Amino acid sequence: MIHGDILHRFLLERAQLRGVLVRLTAGWQEVRDRAEYPPVVADLLARTLTASALFTGNIKFAGSLSIQLKAAGNLNLLFAECTHDGRLRGLARWQPGLPADFRLTASSSEPLLAITIDNVDTGQRYQGLVPVDDDDPAVLFERYFERSEQLPTRVLLASDGDHCAGLMLQQLPQGEHDADPDAWNRVGHLLATLSAEELLRLDAHTLLLRLFHEETVRVLAEQPLVFGCRCSRERVSGMLRALGHDEALASIQEDGRIEVICEFCNTRYYFDSVEVEQIFRAPPPVNVPDTPQ
Repeated sequence: MIHGDILHRFLLERAQLRGVLVRLTAGWQEVRDRAEYPPVVADLLARTLTASALFTGNIKFAGSLSIQLKAAGNLNLLFAECTHDGRLRGLARWQPGLPADFRLTASSSEPLLAITIDNVDTGQRYQGLVPVDDDDPAVLFERYFERSEQLPTRVLLASDGDHCAGLMLQQLPQGEHDADPDAWNRVGHLLATLSAEELLRLDAHTLLLRLFHEETVRVLAEQPLVFGCRCSRERVSGMLRALGHDEALASIQEDGRIEVICEFCNTRYYFDSVEVEQIFRAPPPVNVPDTPQ
């Protein structure tokens, strides 16, 4: 049984652990259907998109969290993003000849994996880099939390082409008198019994109770998830401004317009020469995105 696109936050009260469970179907398929992704690329993108939603579950902020992988051999770029209100987008770029058994660690280059949090209220950006020393994205993300935040974390990710899902557990801050020294190992053994099929198919309450019924599961909140692009004419104008006046004018085509196509949602934006000149006469925008529109 497949369920809607939802993020569930929950607590394991006995073990004093917090968790997030994410299921994606329609939102993932919106991302997947924007390009003819090779199966190995689609699988990596699905897991990364799921992870971007998972990681917003325990962060209180207004803004977005993105995961970006660059220069992994024939995989040029993998990008996934989730906003605080559950809007998802993602894409991948790859070169011809990408092997069907592509592995992240098989590249002769040094891939760069970054997790970036943009807080729109404060205008601050936090970015953490993740060493790509394993082929399983879930393992990389666990090591990220351990290294950058000193926060024990377990991450499970699954994808079957049409659906994807993820589950994350993290320790809560504990006082000296209420810590359960066996809780992390105990729950880890329980989590190891969960199959990818169960993660993808079981409804959230059945899954959580089946796994953790002795740990006093309490579901805190549910957040709908949906595909949603953040592109706009204003953002594209900012991108053209970043190109510079001469290069922007040089981009005008024979029909007298610049055409910009959003890689996330395929929306087309057009600017004629008069509009390009207006962009450079207007005051510069406060923030110009440095990722694809």
